[in-house]
Amino acid sequence: MENICVEWQVRAIRGATTASENSVEAIRESVRELLDELETRNNLDPQLIISATFSVTRDLDAVFPAAIARERPRWCNVPLLDVQQMHVKGSLERCIRFLIHVNWPAQVEIYHPYLRGAQNLRPDWNLAVAAAGEK
Repeated sequence: MENICVEWQVRAIRGATTASENSVEAIRESVRELLDELETRNNLDPQLIISATFSVTRDLDAVFPAAIARERPRWCNVPLLDVQQMHVKGSLERCIRFLIHVNWPAQVEIYHPYLRGAQNLRPDWNLAVAAAGEK
């Protein structure tokens, strides 16, 4: 039997989305959609998550995104942090971002979800995902 060694690394996953309005319901919908996409596209087991930081633009203050993440199955032991994104005039409004550190196999590619109005924040990653899906 062949002995296969998988090298694991601490890797970072980025992602972002927008909320339709500053309400608990709208933010919850956006965060759930974003985290569903993160878990599904990466086949991510939340037990591999080291920590997650969520940032929101200053126009979103109805609820903490981390509180919404905490409601998810197997996220109860993930260290979570919420911060306010630095305001830059003319930047994307009602934006929710995350930076998640995970224990991940070195050779496995990561999908970084950028949804809704945030799709254009990292078009280079969106194009790579589109090209990979065409194969």
